Amino acid sequence: MKTLLAIDQGTTSSRAILFSDKGDILDSYQKELTLFYPNKGWVEQDANEIWTDTLWACQSIVDNIKTPQEIAAIGITNQRETTILWDRKTGEPVYNAIVWQDRRTADYCAELKFEGHEKTVSEKTGLLLDPYFSATKVKWILDNVDGVRARAEAGEIAFGTVDSFLLWQLTKGEVHATDATNAGRTMLYNIVDGQWDDELLKLFDIPKSLLPEVHDNCHDFGQGHIRDHSYPITGMAGDQHAALIGQACFKQGMVKSTYGTGCFALMNIGEEFKSSQNKLLTTIGYQINGKTTYAIEGAIFVAGAAIQWLRDSLEFFDDASKSEALAGSVDDSNEVYFVPAFTGLGAPYWDPNARAAIFGLSRESTKAHITRAALEAQAYQTLDLIEAFIEDSGHNPEIFRVDGGLVQNEFVCQFLADMLERTVEVPKITETTALGAAYLAGLQVGIYNDLDDISQNWQCVKRYEPIMPAEERKTLYKGWKEAVGRVLTT
Repeated sequence: MKTLLAIDQGTTSSRAILFSDKGDILDSYQKELTLFYPNKGWVEQDANEIWTDTLWACQSIVDNIKTPQEIAAIGITNQRETTILWDRKTGEPVYNAIVWQDRRTADYCAELKFEGHEKTVSEKTGLLLDPYFSATKVKWILDNVDGVRARAEAGEIAFGTVDSFLLWQLTKGEVHATDATNAGRTMLYNIVDGQWDDELLKLFDIPKSLLPEVHDNCHDFGQGHIRDHSYPITGMAGDQHAALIGQACFKQGMVKSTYGTGCFALMNIGEEFKSSQNKLLTTIGYQINGKTTYAIEGAIFVAGAAIQWLRDSLEFFDDASKSEALAGSVDDSNEVYFVPAFTGLGAPYWDPNARAAIFGLSRESTKAHITRAALEAQAYQTLDLIEAFIEDSGHNPEIFRVDGGLVQNEFVCQFLADMLERTVEVPKITETTALGAAYLAGLQVGIYNDLDDISQNWQCVKRYEPIMPAEERKTLYKGWKEAVGRVLTT
């Protein structure tokens, strides 16, 4: 039997999952990843920890199988936009990884907007001028870490998102490359022309010598070395794009929404680039055989991270899974609203200076009401995206395919169906991000012939239908919009 090894390096953990050719999980190893907050609004990780934890997970998979040769290929998927610069000779990072949630460059982005650069950036990249993306993080490291800019201009430093850094390490420094979906999230890559953009590099003052080569999602990226074995790395995609593949959203108008640390909804819009009129992002959904399929995306910065905060900072419970029972112990949130803008608000507001708040607290408010409000916020945030999706794309999706850690919470899924007034489908394999990476790797080595093969693997394990009365839904959403309005700064 041939299997596929998926590396899924996320914001909160690094893991490796072994899949069968049918998409079934055969084995899995995972380590939680440490986040650092050195200043207000800053979020960092140890890039070496990202690598060593990922390697440990892969080694554990290899150690646990009878014949290591059964692994046909490796696929890599990763937290996007997180930025790493490292020494080309030693592989040693010059600074911590700056995580996608980091807001340290918010003022710089505001200056660029004021100077009128956002229109150019958006037309080329499909993105908005926001600290979320990699370009301003790269510039910050070049400008603030002693000696790095001079070394970069001398060609001694490499830049990459997490996929590129892992590929470099797995191939022992032989390959400096990325894929089109990750490149498209740097704010340096022109997703219309399909190349690094010289005008954007000049705008952000970033040397072109830093940049990796860009390939399709299915490509022979190089040989990954694990233990005494080497395996072809043949699939790569940013996490949300990999989930689009894993959810088999290959037709225009299909939507997947992933509820992990953040929440990211993507709609397939086909082969034509379209700029959003509603502060959504246009992104490369996937690029296979040289053909680009675009997607529009709504990015919500905090989803599961809000539940982590309740667990770790307020100690409401010792396990995130207990949030469902706690939320279900009360009939409603007692008019409590939780706006989880810990790192600003993403689509459709794009306010980097907004901050989290809990509204409507009274003497009878309890941990259960606050927890329920935090879970309900995920549906409200998703609903914020729906009308913008419809207006931008012309498609009115009837079904949402959902995945990620939070979809194991039945309360979240039912409330999502109620607020969206749409069917919510949970797939048999909810690890769709890792599965998408495995599928891409399998396409390149011939385990799958085409995207139709992948579509046939997709199975729905649970379906949620809306049951909430329309008037109740309208009242709840009105309260949410009022709460959001109170945290907006722009």
